[in-house]
Amino acid sequence: MTQPATALPAPSRPGILVGLKAEAQLIRGVFPHAAIAASGATRTGAQREANRLAACGADCLLSFGLAAGLDPSLPPGTIIIPNAVKAWGHAYSCDATLRHILGGDQQGTVSGPLLHNDDVVLEAQHKAELFADAQCAALDMESGFLARAAQEAGLPFAVLRVVCDPATRSLPPVTACVLSPDGGLKIGLLLRSLLRHPSQISGLINLGRDAGLARKAMLHFLHQQENRPAFRQFTKG
Repeated sequence: MTQPATALPAPSRPGILVGLKAEAQLIRGVFPHAAIAASGATRTGAQREANRLAACGADCLLSFGLAAGLDPSLPPGTIIIPNAVKAWGHAYSCDATLRHILGGDQQGTVSGPLLHNDDVVLEAQHKAELFADAQCAALDMESGFLARAAQEAGLPFAVLRVVCDPATRSLPPVTACVLSPDGGLKIGLLLRSLLRHPSQISGLINLGRDAGLARKAMLHFLHQQENRPAFRQFTKG
């Protein structure tokens, strides 16, 4: 007599990759027992930390934090839970169970593919070119490395991101070099750059406003998900 198949337990020990310390602090409040690593928004850091998380005993991997908008219809604060990550000519499928747990079927979330890029994209024109080529909702610098590490380790992965700078906004040049390897800010470099090129200040103010909207939207979304049993089970560790 054939025995019924035993359902596999849902993942509950995520390894979470973020770009910045602020993102790590935000998600730590929701996942107090998770392994969390910050890339410092560099390709070297993202690759290193993604591989480290894949080897740390986690049973799934999650890419979390801010994303640059590529679809011009998406305002700051749009929640992205993509069905795939496009990187280096490949499309890595996100795990359907994890996407459901995270709230990927909730109204208002965007489920289309996310694009990975190894470098910061500053110009609105560059974003428009990437959107025309890849037709992805948004872009980040960590998810491709996490997807590849997950595939190599045989782990499910998913992405939970929020649009910060919209597709139509260009970023001041200083944003490409002001982040430290641990995900913090190089304050001295920032101040020197602003003294030399004070025209960047208005761009940084706009970016700060967008980041505030994105953070508020993500916190609201996470608090909503805490009412769902599958999400509570996932976060308690």
